[in-house]
Amino acid sequence: MGSGQWMVERRSSVGNDSFPKEHETVSESGCLSIIVLGASGDLAKKKTFPALYHLYRQGFLDSNEVHIFGYARTKISDDDLRDRIRGYLGKDAEHVSKFLQLIKYVSGSYDSEDGFQLLDKEISQHEESKNSAEGSSRRLFYLALPPSVYPPVCRMIKKCCMNNSDLGGWTRIVIEKPFGKDLESAENLSAQIGELFEEAQLYRIDHYLGKELVQNLLVLRFANRFFLPLWNRDNIANVQIVFREDFGTEGRGGYFDEYGIIRDIIQNHLLQVLCLVAMEKPVSLKPEHIRDEKVKVLQSVLPIQDNEFVLGQYEGYRDDPTVPDQSNTPTFATVVLRIHNERWEGVPFILKAGKALNSRKAEIRVQFKDVPGDIFKCQKQGRNEFVIRLQPLEAMYMKLTVKKPGLEMSTVQSELDLSYMQRYQGVPIPEAYERLILDTIRGDQQHFVRRDELKAAWEIFTPLLHRIDNGEMKPKEYQPGSRGPVEADELLAKAGYVQTHGYIWIPPTL
Repeated sequence: MGSGQWMVERRSSVGNDSFPKEHETVSESGCLSIIVLGASGDLAKKKTFPALYHLYRQGFLDSNEVHIFGYARTKISDDDLRDRIRGYLGKDAEHVSKFLQLIKYVSGSYDSEDGFQLLDKEISQHEESKNSAEGSSRRLFYLALPPSVYPPVCRMIKKCCMNNSDLGGWTRIVIEKPFGKDLESAENLSAQIGELFEEAQLYRIDHYLGKELVQNLLVLRFANRFFLPLWNRDNIANVQIVFREDFGTEGRGGYFDEYGIIRDIIQNHLLQVLCLVAMEKPVSLKPEHIRDEKVKVLQSVLPIQDNEFVLGQYEGYRDDPTVPDQSNTPTFATVVLRIHNERWEGVPFILKAGKALNSRKAEIRVQFKDVPGDIFKCQKQGRNEFVIRLQPLEAMYMKLTVKKPGLEMSTVQSELDLSYMQRYQGVPIPEAYERLILDTIRGDQQHFVRRDELKAAWEIFTPLLHRIDNGEMKPKEYQPGSRGPVEADELLAKAGYVQTHGYIWIPPTL
């Protein structure tokens, strides 16, 4: 399962204007119950529980207020669940043991009241033991589940597990992506959940919005004077947002084949990053102001043209026994998006994602136009670029042309480099899941996706996805370990990207 997320909130005493300090302990009047549904699955043990442990370890979750409940169909004991997740929590045995004692397991079905009534009883007993006033406690439900069970689970939570009154407490629900497969299915799912909860209560999160360098984008763009006059079509030639993996589906072939690389990566993760790169300055950091600007970007994207995308499928993908022999699912895609507004008219935004490629990285690459009147004859060395490397080895660097040291007046490309490992030694970079779960507890909606934003994102890609699903568009075969289909590089050149030859960014050593 991917890692975007969707949340539902009952009214909270924490307003959207509230921005807690970095190390402020999460504490309100009522106790906090965190319920992980699908607790026996891979996502829960590899991502959800480790994120909760790290929040606990850093003091964000107070053991005197917080209790964690696991819920799934698997019939196991409390200790069985603890043993399943213990190996994913780190090597500090004392703290791991104390954290595991906060966890209780409840077994039940996802579509019947019996299990959820039992779950509600266990939660209520915890709340009573903490002397929480009725309606003042906080309940966070994390659905680490397949999307097919979202509607019945949400109905059961609404019927059996909500707070009884509104005295400062809340009930919030986290739902993982994928949220639909196209515009119609996403809207149907939104409608089913919308019957249970008002849109003002809904929190949708893409885990890419929790990455450190992605969260830095608004600060970089709007807190630094020298970017303000440059960030437009007069100076920027093109923008690339890239996701590359150097491995294939590796046992996830059956799941991946239902979605493909566009649904899995481009339509959500990369498109969210595009919004932050392209949006106008919001009136403030209030969530609604930020989300208003993101929606404007998506609504300004023109329909994708037939000559501005390339699809690929790596050789050997269909050898996976869980993948159909005639699968048409792309494992690689390059798509050029055009934003029809005053700032970005004529600037191609190139979204590229693929599996089984020659490297693993995710980055934003802003390429600037050539210097007019080049007296140094150095254009062939490459253009100025501002690169934000999201993973691995988080960094920001600016590629510049400088004089090569020596007696000759010759030029060479170099960089101004901010590498996080070197500059922020000893400062741990939080996992995206830690940050986003903490945001949900605090009621900070800044990194959440509104329903109209979700709809606008699906409107961009649904026509292309339907053509792929119908077999009209065939992916090009490419070799594992390559850059992808040759046609993708040709599309980059056609879109105006000028590749730098002879320059390789080398992460600084400590």
